[in-house]
Amino acid sequence: MTFYEKELNKLRNIVYSNQEQVNTVIGIRNYIETNYEVNLNLDALSHIQLVSKYHLLRLFKKYYGLTPRQYLIDTRIEKSKKHLIDGMSVTETCLAVGFESLGSFSTLFKTKIGKSPSEFQKEQLSRSKIDLKFRT
Repeated sequence: MTFYEKELNKLRNIVYSNQEQVNTVIGIRNYIETNYEVNLNLDALSHIQLVSKYHLLRLFKKYYGLTPRQYLIDTRIEKSKKHLIDGMSVTETCLAVGFESLGSFSTLFKTKIGKSPSEFQKEQLSRSKIDLKFRT
């Protein structure tokens, strides 16, 4: 299947979707975005929307192209970038966004962003110093 055929199938799924399904995945997405810092798993998420975890997994992947776990990780990484830019330590950031292991946080961050959290933070802090020099 070509890239365009895959994209067309995604659009068809959305256009011909069931509103109840859409509400289910939007509810889960919103829950993840507001509760990303707590330990979330598929069982807990499916319980929130009163659907089976396998059904939830299929629906979420259908509409977002990601599993709920992948979406949670992406959300945590995005939130962690803000904490790092604000000067929070890497360890504090790791715990603040819901990761239990500094090692897994650093590995996932580097995989998604292309730099370690500390490299990202140093780069952002040096950019902000340069911006301040140009503003004064």
